[in-house]
Amino acid sequence: MHATHCPVPNSAYGIGMADQATIAEEAVAPDEPVVADEVATDDSAVAEEAAAPDELAEEYEVIVLGLGPGGEEVAERLAEAGRRVLGIETHLTGGECPYYGCIPSKMVVRAAETLAEAGRVDRLAGTSSISPDYRKPASRIRDEATDDWNDQAAVDRLRKLGGHFVRGFGRLAGRDDTGRPRVSVGERTFTADRLVIATGTAPLLPDIPGLAELAGERLSPDGRVWTNREVLQIREAPQSLLVLGGGAVGCELAQSFARFGVRVTQLELAERILAPEEPEASAVVAQVLGREGVELHTGVHIAGVHRDGSGVRIDLADGRSFTAERLLVAAGRRGHLPEIAVDSIGLDPQVGTLRVDEHMQVADRVYAVGDVTGRGPFTHVAVWQARVLIAHLLDRPEPYGGYHGLAWVTFTDPEVGRVGMSERQARDGGIEVAVGTAEIASNTRGWIHGPGNDGFIKLVVDRSADVLVGATVVAPTGGEILGLLTLAVHARVPLATLRSMHYAYPTLHRAVSEALQAVG
Repeated sequence: MHATHCPVPNSAYGIGMADQATIAEEAVAPDEPVVADEVATDDSAVAEEAAAPDELAEEYEVIVLGLGPGGEEVAERLAEAGRRVLGIETHLTGGECPYYGCIPSKMVVRAAETLAEAGRVDRLAGTSSISPDYRKPASRIRDEATDDWNDQAAVDRLRKLGGHFVRGFGRLAGRDDTGRPRVSVGERTFTADRLVIATGTAPLLPDIPGLAELAGERLSPDGRVWTNREVLQIREAPQSLLVLGGGAVGCELAQSFARFGVRVTQLELAERILAPEEPEASAVVAQVLGREGVELHTGVHIAGVHRDGSGVRIDLADGRSFTAERLLVAAGRRGHLPEIAVDSIGLDPQVGTLRVDEHMQVADRVYAVGDVTGRGPFTHVAVWQARVLIAHLLDRPEPYGGYHGLAWVTFTDPEVGRVGMSERQARDGGIEVAVGTAEIASNTRGWIHGPGNDGFIKLVVDRSADVLVGATVVAPTGGEILGLLTLAVHARVPLATLRSMHYAYPTLHRAVSEALQAVG
């Protein structure tokens, strides 16, 4: 399925075009200036039409600023319902997920998993010979997932539903005399009864001496410094790679490139990778990364980043240095609130995120969905928020269910799935905590699985209420096991009910039953 047909995460709003990207040509204004971490390659093809094909009006019922998953979902569904909708996007309609995030990165992960499984043949099934070729997933990303970074299909879909579209950088322009919010794009200004802010986040280049200079004015797949965007546009893997960051993106790609034969060095400032997860999860993934050849260093302090011949060198404060052909910066995200002038409608541009209520409302006539709400940089959060908002604006029953059962997955091998609270969060919240764990290797299906069966299931229980408030699954396909536990946390299913269930044998998910029996 082509990525532009998928619900996707919030747009990386305000970011320049990526290498060889060709986006639909509806610009109503010249491109905005870009800064070091929002740069475009020289051969980008951002259109600068004098007039857009849409017959644009000056007033709309709803303006959606940013067309990632939340924004795109809101715009399409409201247009489908007959509302007058204007969608504004400066980069690729569909956002980060189909072009630089969830979809292409998991194609790399899938390819790398295949290599890892082939490497287990000698132990389990015979003999094998492996010749990694990164051009295979690179071609699949370019041809099957991104249409060579072209979003025409997504733009056309919105128009066919009756929505209008503007390519350009949108900024808030205050309110009219009746309090309706206004948005300017170039020299045009649009007014709406309702405004939805869905401007997302962009890759962050941290303030490290020498990094901005080495990155240059325009990040490129041909450059020495990559973010998640550039690395997923390369056609061939480098010989060596420095990965700055031990979060989900850094760990997924570090492991994947190592499996393709790349010499990978990963640096993390915190004392452990995957810092938001349970410490036990961090330990398992770190152990696996080391076993697969990733040179991992945590608790580091970086003194500077430098050019080193045709590659990159990172110097640490303790005198150590590391070199590689390329540097992947996976050190977080940044928002765009100051750039879109939210202060013009009375909002604080320095807060970083917009606080929303159960209807996704921020202020009078103003709503927000996606990364900008600070509820998690996940596709599923943005789309869920969008559906709550759509129901609210259409006067339909709203599917708001809170965030206590929020779940996410890091697609390392083993996968790390998490829902709700960690043990530390629960204890810090004053909950009377009990914990139950089960090792995947001790589970019958895990034992049968053999090599690659690292992991565990950990349940965090509110003893006084006798319900789960959190759970972590570290296992092969751990994200699929997580569904059961997400339901249990979200619906506050009593432990007695969970213990009374049938768990098919032999399955990995039966380890949930084993963890329940171990609850202290």
